[in-house]
Amino acid sequence: MSLTAGIVGLPNVGKSTLFNAITKAGVEAANYPFATIDPNVGVVEVPDSRLKEITKVVQPQKEVPTTFEFTDIAGIVKGASKGEGLGNKFLSNIRQVDAIVHVVRCFDDGNITHVSGKVDPLSDIETINLELILADLETIDRRFERVKKQARTGEKEAVAELAVLEKLKEALENDQLANSLEFTPEQERIVNSLFLLTRKKMLYVANISEDEVADPEENPYLQEVRELAQKQGADVVPVCASLEEEIAVLDEDEKQIFLEDFGLEASGLDHLIQKSYSLLGLGTYFTAGEKEVRAWTFKKGMTAPQAAGIIHTDFERGFIRAETVSFDDLMKYGGMNQAREAGRVRSEGKDYIVQDGDIILFRFNV
Repeated sequence: MSLTAGIVGLPNVGKSTLFNAITKAGVEAANYPFATIDPNVGVVEVPDSRLKEITKVVQPQKEVPTTFEFTDIAGIVKGASKGEGLGNKFLSNIRQVDAIVHVVRCFDDGNITHVSGKVDPLSDIETINLELILADLETIDRRFERVKKQARTGEKEAVAELAVLEKLKEALENDQLANSLEFTPEQERIVNSLFLLTRKKMLYVANISEDEVADPEENPYLQEVRELAQKQGADVVPVCASLEEEIAVLDEDEKQIFLEDFGLEASGLDHLIQKSYSLLGLGTYFTAGEKEVRAWTFKKGMTAPQAAGIIHTDFERGFIRAETVSFDDLMKYGGMNQAREAGRVRSEGKDYIVQDGDIILFRFNV
C-alpha cells in the first residue's frame, strides 16, 4: 500500500542532502509492478531482520522486502502561506503526503550559511509550523461564516461542524497544532474532511554533525528539539545527513564496516524509515513459498480480507480463509509444516485482525 512521508525544511538545513541519501539507498521503481514514481519520490526498503530469518527457513528462489516512500517537498520560506517563494507549491505538495518529516539543522558550520543568520532549531520549527498554521486558519476561515449561518437555523450537522471549527480556530490562533487536539469519533470525521496540514503526524529529524553521531545526546540543539517535540507528542530522530549520503552508496558489507567505525549498529536512515513507518501505524506481514518470501505493508487494524487485497483485489473479493502462523512460532518449529504439525498454524476467517509479523497463506476463489 502506498503511503508517503513528506520531507520539509528551511534552506541549508540538510533536507536535500537527506533526500539524496534516500534516493541513492532507494530501489528501482521498475522492480515493483504497477508503481509510477515521480522524480521527487524516493522509494526505500523497510529494514526488517525477520525477512532474512524467514528466508533462511523457507529457502525461496528470491526475497522481496516491503518499501516506503519519502516525498521531497518544495522548499519553504517565511510567508509561504501567502504565496511567497514556492509557497503555493509547498502547500499543494504537503497536502498530498500522509506524514511530515521536518528536517531541522542542529549543527554549526561557518561554511554553510543559515537562512536566518544563525543556527536556531526552535526558530526554524516555529517558522514552518507557523506557515502550516496560517494555511489551516485560511481553510477554517473559508468555512466558518457559512457554517455559522447554517448553525443559526438549528441545522444539526452545521451545529456539530461549527463546534469543531471553533475548537480548531481557537487552537490555531494560539499557535497550537491541530494534531495536538482530541476529538470524538464523530468530530474526527469532520476534522478529516478539512484536510488540515497541522493534523498530519509529525516527525522531527535533527541533522547533527558527523562528530556527534556516536553520542548525539551531547548535542544541545538536539535536546531543545526533543523538549519541544515531547510537548507536541512528536518524536525525534538524530541523523547526520551528509554521512547518510556516503553510506547510501556502499554495499552491505562496506556499510557494516563503516557503521562499526562510527560505533553504530544501524544507520540513521534505517532508524528514520522505521520511525516513519510506525508513525503511520503500519505493520508488516509476510507471504512465504518456494518462489519467494515477500514482506507486505499493511495498516494496523486491517482484517484478513483487507490485507489480502493489498496483494490483489481478487484475493479480497474471493477471500475464503487465511492460514496463519506467527513469526515466533515459525522460528521455534523451523518451518511451516513443522508448525502445522505442532498445531500452531491457524485457519483465520474474515474477522481476523492481521498482526505484525504474521506469515500468511491466503485461500481465495473468484
